[in-house]
Amino acid sequence: MTNTADNEPQATLADREASGAVAIVTGGGSGIGAATAQALTAAGWSVVICGRRADALERVADATGAHPIVADTTDAAAVARLVESTVTHFGRLDGLVLNAGIVRPGPVGELSDSDWTAMVDTNLTAPYRLLHTALPHLVRSGGAVVGVSSVSGLRASGGTPGYNATKAGLSMLLQSVAVDYGPRGVRANVVCPGWTRTEMADEEMAELGGERGLDAEQAYRLASALVPLPRPAHAAEVAATIAWLLSPAASYINAAVLPVDGGHSAVDVGTVALDPRFSLAVSLS
Repeated sequence: MTNTADNEPQATLADREASGAVAIVTGGGSGIGAATAQALTAAGWSVVICGRRADALERVADATGAHPIVADTTDAAAVARLVESTVTHFGRLDGLVLNAGIVRPGPVGELSDSDWTAMVDTNLTAPYRLLHTALPHLVRSGGAVVGVSSVSGLRASGGTPGYNATKAGLSMLLQSVAVDYGPRGVRANVVCPGWTRTEMADEEMAELGGERGLDAEQAYRLASALVPLPRPAHAAEVAATIAWLLSPAASYINAAVLPVDGGHSAVDVGTVALDPRFSLAVSLS
């Protein structure tokens, strides 16, 4: 079911579901990846989830019916096997969700070379390799790709330059795919979540709470206090956006970089001090 630039798309979401569409979701053992597997399988997709932790993948597979494959996406040979195994088993590939990512904190002057390299390998090089391997199959099926970036790829978050840079790079990589492969029927888009309840965010909230004397829920409320919808996202909310972008319901959405952040990225931080809803304690000395 290939929709080229010159053809009016006729498929409905039900058509794609009935066709037995197949997707690979990286980082599928927890968080947004696991929620995406749930959303896609519920919509009728066959889903392959991959990650490094077999036990986590098995739990998600049991809950969703997804097919688990243990694979380190920073290993080029493992990426090739992942795509080959998927296409051999299902006969096609219609969707790719580039969700796996890591963060290593530290400003540029303090960030170790090994931490920088780990983020580049996981957040940027691994998606490139997956795209390089999967694109021939996606061209054949008229498929779609969604990259999971971050609001940190739109605005620089303090103390995480490696994460900021690699997530911004992921967005540009996907936009490049959209430009180069759109004429061949492949769509590529990006979601940029803000704070989302995931294992990684829970760890960050625990650290923030420890520093401020807060429990986890209080830390989440503090972190999202300036968000127009003042709460963290649920992973299922991000997953629903990903599933929509993969579906024919989004058939003319290409090269989009879509914040899923409750309005976070729209806030003018320079006017926060003028907002009567907030009280800021800062040193003016």
